[in-house]
Amino acid sequence: MKYTSSSRAFAHIAAFHPELTALRRDLHAHPELGFEEVYTAHRVQQALTVCGVDAIHTGIGKTGLVAVIQGKRNSSGRMTGLRADMDALPMTEHNDFAWKSGKPGLMHGCGHDGHTAMLVGAARYLAETRNFDGTAVLIFQPGEEGYAGAQAMIDDGLFERFPVQSVYGMHNWPALRPGTIGLNSGPMMAAADRISIEITGKGGHGAHPYQTVDPVLVAGHIITAVQSIVSRNVKPVDSAVISLCAMHAGDLNAMSVVAGSATLVGTVRTFKTEVQALIERRLHELCSAVALAFGASAVVTYERMYPATVNTAAEARFAGDVATGLVGAANVVRDLEPSMGAEDFSFMLRVKPGAYLRLGQGTANGLGSCHLHNNRYDFNDEVLPLGAALHASLAEQAMPLSV
Repeated sequence: MKYTSSSRAFAHIAAFHPELTALRRDLHAHPELGFEEVYTAHRVQQALTVCGVDAIHTGIGKTGLVAVIQGKRNSSGRMTGLRADMDALPMTEHNDFAWKSGKPGLMHGCGHDGHTAMLVGAARYLAETRNFDGTAVLIFQPGEEGYAGAQAMIDDGLFERFPVQSVYGMHNWPALRPGTIGLNSGPMMAAADRISIEITGKGGHGAHPYQTVDPVLVAGHIITAVQSIVSRNVKPVDSAVISLCAMHAGDLNAMSVVAGSATLVGTVRTFKTEVQALIERRLHELCSAVALAFGASAVVTYERMYPATVNTAAEARFAGDVATGLVGAANVVRDLEPSMGAEDFSFMLRVKPGAYLRLGQGTANGLGSCHLHNNRYDFNDEVLPLGAALHASLAEQAMPLSV
């Protein structure tokens, strides 16, 4: 892999690329779910101790860690945060390489093992060189995959104890080729909300449906009607998704029994809070009205899970400039298309300025790679030095030594 910049950080970190690879593969072989990252946190703590960081704070947000590294000077008083997630997924791995998961039903299917190793690499470089004026705060976060680990760390006093002026995170992206970095100056990922629709009718015999209020029929009409919300209520220039992904009613072994109730479960994805509020209101109104038309009732439970991940403009420009210094302008996508997926780094960006970046790790043309959350996924170890250098360069250039 060739880069257009002779980055000092990249060259330095490339020298211990094999050690980062060994760490990453060890973490991959020992996946742990959110708030259960005991082995992972212990390995990270060991590595950070060897790196020579100034302080390691454990148990933040249950299994989270924070490493602190002081620059050659601290006259600026600045403090910059760098974040990596550590948890795995409840998936069975179908790979057959030597470092595949050693735990049945658990797998690093999203590359958090690579994210953790990259931030350890940045820690080693920053501790060895200290070419900055301020304090680098390296955040190893638990429970990103549905557990809101970022919020748990915030609730545990993360930013009171470490009052960073800005915070940066990144995620590997198989749709981009290695050596490419992507971001934008606004929404990067959507808010993720959970919806549950409880429909109550009147059960009875399938041979006498006129004596029932069939909740399955009502559910079918609600499923169809809900699809009109985005197309007929949301402005075409605003992105939104409503997906009803599961339905339960009755017993599969009772072919002639009309159930008395049905449940629909799904997700809503939005970028703007006003669109999120509109969809929540219309779901309540529409589901209730459709059910009432059939003599049934419907109750919508709307849970706001993860907010949208929105980069602040100044920090996104800065991060783009840092990335350009590493890989060249031709390899930085500054208007990357947002994803309707969700990310709990959003909780950090809700309270601190910062940016979330994509690190390419796909095939040569960025196409055809095994995507995230796939049971044959594996992190591309080739990009470990670049990701670590990007972390480190963000800290160095956010807190430059005065000339």
